[in-house]
Amino acid sequence: MNRKYIIYTSAVFMTISSAFSQIASSAAEVCPLKVGMSIPETLLKDINGEEINLGTLLAEKPTVLIFYRGSWCPYCNMHLAQLQEAEEKIIEMGFQIIAISPDLPINLKEAADKNDLNYTLLSDSKLQFTQAMGLAFKMKESKVKIYKEKFDIDIEGASGETHHALPVPAAYLVDKKGLVHFSYVNPNYKTRIDPEILLVAATSLVTKTENLE
Repeated sequence: MNRKYIIYTSAVFMTISSAFSQIASSAAEVCPLKVGMSIPETLLKDINGEEINLGTLLAEKPTVLIFYRGSWCPYCNMHLAQLQEAEEKIIEMGFQIIAISPDLPINLKEAADKNDLNYTLLSDSKLQFTQAMGLAFKMKESKVKIYKEKFDIDIEGASGETHHALPVPAAYLVDKKGLVHFSYVNPNYKTRIDPEILLVAATSLVTKTENLE
């Protein structure tokens, strides 16, 4: 193989990796993982604080992978509850649901109990995985202050971190090899993917592939 080509492709890979690992300065500027790309390897924590290898979970079943801001967000809680209502149909199609947020494990448990959730919630409190997915953005300090003083929402307390960053809410359909087949990312945190649209996308994927291997 031509040495110049190797150097060029390596440079391109580094540029792409860098783009996905940065924290954007606003929700509108995120550069999320696209269809056809693979989910990065990562270790996350479950509601009990135990480390979980996400790749191991993804290898078990095709996955509906959700990113949300935290249990303090009413729009997130509403969406998590809607997903719970659609879970039976999603499972019938052979998928599992995994939802990830910056919440500390103890806050994950609160969200699961509040919304009576049966599916898996995982903590990415340092937002390293969310950064690798290209979904992390930095909140304005003025907004962090407003959240705390006006709405009694403690962003630092929720994650246990001082990064003041959040994920842009997103939904992915991922096969057992970690390959992304569908994505929905919306910088407007008030707008989430309708579970019915997610079901249509999942049905289409099942129809096109025999076993999502």
